[in-house]
Amino acid sequence: MNDLASVTAMAENDSRISEIVAAEGSRLRAFIRRRVPDTSDVEDILQEVFYRLVEANRLLMPIEHVAGWLFRVARNRITDLFRKSEPESLGEAIESEDGEMLRLEDLLPSPDAGPDALYVRHVVLEEIEYALAELPEEQREVFIAHELEGRSFKELSAETGVNVNTLLSRKRYAVLHLRDRLQTIYDEFRNS
Repeated sequence: MNDLASVTAMAENDSRISEIVAAEGSRLRAFIRRRVPDTSDVEDILQEVFYRLVEANRLLMPIEHVAGWLFRVARNRITDLFRKSEPESLGEAIESEDGEMLRLEDLLPSPDAGPDALYVRHVVLEEIEYALAELPEEQREVFIAHELEGRSFKELSAETGVNVNTLLSRKRYAVLHLRDRLQTIYDEFRNS
């Protein structure tokens, strides 16, 4: 009779875990996806979180607020992922409006400032990369050449044969797109 009771308890536990996965899976995946750009990393973290849930259940660890616990485990796994990643090199310096030379790296949190700063840095760089990739090729090329490589519009015009005003217009549309695209991530970090 004791074996039947333990089999029934295991079946109930498995059913409970299945219900939790069904109820929280899509929210948890979306939470991770907003913070981790690589789809395979998203799935790995999601599987790790659910593995931890099964492990906690088998060890009879009481979890009062399962959803909160799942998101906390996910946040910890994301932090672990970014601790392992290497800092990126961000290239050439650009001149600010007051003449000071700045590199994009100077505007981001230091990679040595801890896992939260490393996470923010990685997410912002990935979002910039995605936003640049969304631009039409002409806008992307002008933006990168002027803002990241520090080349003048006159130089670009001479090289490409495109009128300076056209280049200015392309850069303006690129900046508007990037501002709009990156506003969401700015708001998310500001409110967290």
